Amino acid sequence: MRILITGGAGCLGSNLVEHWLAQSHRILVIDNFATGKREVVPNVPGLSVREGSIADDALVNECFAEFRPEVVVHSAAAYKDPDDWIEDSRTNVIGSIHVARAAKAHEVKRLVNFQTALCYGRPQQLPIPASHPTAPFTSYGISKTAGEQFLLLSGVPALSLRIANVTGPRLAIGPIPTFYKRLKAGQSCFCSDTARDFLDMSDFLRFMDMAIQQGAPTGIFNVASGESHSIKEIFDLVVDYLGLGHREVPLIAPAADDVPVVSLDASETLKAFGWRADVGFDEAIRRQLSWYDKYGVTDVFSHLKATDASQNSGDPRHE
Repeated sequence: MRILITGGAGCLGSNLVEHWLAQSHRILVIDNFATGKREVVPNVPGLSVREGSIADDALVNECFAEFRPEVVVHSAAAYKDPDDWIEDSRTNVIGSIHVARAAKAHEVKRLVNFQTALCYGRPQQLPIPASHPTAPFTSYGISKTAGEQFLLLSGVPALSLRIANVTGPRLAIGPIPTFYKRLKAGQSCFCSDTARDFLDMSDFLRFMDMAIQQGAPTGIFNVASGESHSIKEIFDLVVDYLGLGHREVPLIAPAADDVPVVSLDASETLKAFGWRADVGFDEAIRRQLSWYDKYGVTDVFSHLKATDASQNSGDPRHE
């Protein structure tokens, strides 16, 4: 299968690249490396990379025309600066429109979009069903939700996924790597008094294998464990994993732009896809910490080994 992944050098995208190359799919990554790392998409057979932004309509159309993807996974997003509304809109809204229109023009068979659970805003019920009204209140959430609507208007069979916090290789931001690094260094920590839904990478990849199949369900679905776990629980698990004994830690009230609890109801996903998360919370966190033991807290380690540059020119037509 020919799969185009926008934002393919990010955490989710790069894990999909490794996973699908092993299945002999051919992949084109579009990434501007604003947050993703070039090192995780090296020159290997079956993988082509175009550096650039999806806000560049000409680049997007050129990639679609030359690579002729059957499936598009839209993972690219701008989120670095919560006050940069223009960049968030340029990438998350205008860029998504470019992807949607190119997918339609070039007869893409299936479009899979990654959406943030922040689209639900401050939820009216927990766990949050996919039918819950959207009420984002941050630049990232607002722009991602607008982009999602344009993708669903594309006329291409589209699946938009509201995704839990995925743990796995190259996760280098958030409480898990922060606690691991600081506790190993003997530094103090604090915990936000919040809770989130966590999903192991193996469960996410298993779902994505189903998501890209022709004839699979379309629409909006939550991809999550359906459970919320506090940031304090993560702290305690890291302390236990490192053998540090009991540790007290200050609890800090959620920030004004934060959501205290996020858990996503994935029951409709189970009905439609026959999928549910298999890896429990404790095991997911311990797998993450074991990965850090082996490779460090890094977003640049890759199991893909670069070959001679002549084997992969970076041209989307390369197969």
